[in-house]
Amino acid sequence: MNIDFTYKNPTTIYFGKNALDKLKNELNNYGDTILLAYGKGAIKKSGLYDQVVSILRNSNKTIVELSGIMANPTYEKVMEGAKLVRGNNVDLILAVGGGSVIDCAKAISVSAYCEGDAWSRYWIKFEPVDNKIVPVASILTLAGTGSEMNGGSVITNNDVKLKMGRVFPSNVYPKFSILNPEYTFTLPAYQMVSGIFDMMSHLMEAYFSGEDDVTSDYLIEGLLRSIIHSAKIAVKEPQNYEARSNLMWSSTLAMNPIMGLSKTQDWEVHMIEHQLGAYTDCAHGMGLAAISLPYYRYIYQFGLDKFVRFATQVWGVDDTGKSKETVALEGIDAMEAFINECGIVSNIKDLGATEEMLPLIANSTVLLGGYKKLTATEVLEILKAA
Repeated sequence: MNIDFTYKNPTTIYFGKNALDKLKNELNNYGDTILLAYGKGAIKKSGLYDQVVSILRNSNKTIVELSGIMANPTYEKVMEGAKLVRGNNVDLILAVGGGSVIDCAKAISVSAYCEGDAWSRYWIKFEPVDNKIVPVASILTLAGTGSEMNGGSVITNNDVKLKMGRVFPSNVYPKFSILNPEYTFTLPAYQMVSGIFDMMSHLMEAYFSGEDDVTSDYLIEGLLRSIIHSAKIAVKEPQNYEARSNLMWSSTLAMNPIMGLSKTQDWEVHMIEHQLGAYTDCAHGMGLAAISLPYYRYIYQFGLDKFVRFATQVWGVDDTGKSKETVALEGIDAMEAFINECGIVSNIKDLGATEEMLPLIANSTVLLGGYKKLTATEVLEILKAA
């Protein structure tokens, strides 16, 4: 491990069937007014909304609600929440939902008291946050992004057709997060498997980069094997607590962000998907899966030994008597077979992409790259293959 790093994670995790019991004591650490942020009503159907509201009221909290947070939260929605925070002097933002709701809550947290345009300052120029930050906490209902234990916040600005991510410092991380795997039982299969590939993609973005044979690589391989094992069970048995709990914790570990330490990381797949999402509003994990297959088939030769290791250590490919190239490609084929087995989308046409969109997506993608930094022309070829 030859890359220096500093690691700090201040989030307290309460995990398990009785995790919500911890909410009342945590609320004692904050003021009287809580912004309850959630999506489009799933938590009301499941009964979780009533449980949370009951705890808040029994704790003598004033509740301000922000509902309707979408799968790809918009800057417009962030500004709506920021206005509520300022107007009600909110003391804590409690995000109840998946990663999109938590991402939006963090964006509201840093934007509410920002002087000037928060989008330009914090998501385009990546300026340090120099204004008041409102504390965030979360109750997780969808495993995938790891947002419950990191500073990430991905926001879409529809006015400029940009979907941008920002990792904020540890003072923006959720102060505490409640993780009960049972809250994921009622998710539609589409959302569940989308989240599964999202967590896998986070690990692969760190794995496929220049530094090899470091501790992080071994951790990533183990987590990927765990996710693959549990995913196959969860697809067949959606209410299998063991499988769903393993997936939920794997998602948190995948992006908390300890797995990327000592790695330069890639993130090209995510950057391409962000722009795909800006144009199609597709489910994030589905977009990642559809892009990953042609992307890795395009770059594997630039990190051949690592793709061989991926094939043998993650997917169990037998390399006896085979060339490195054959083994590497068999590993990607194995990932494609897993995607199909789980019912994950594997092409972007099914996500709403059109031929006319592809050049716009390619030319607006922010290029990063690990083994190979792509050009816009190469991105376009990958999108066509997807």
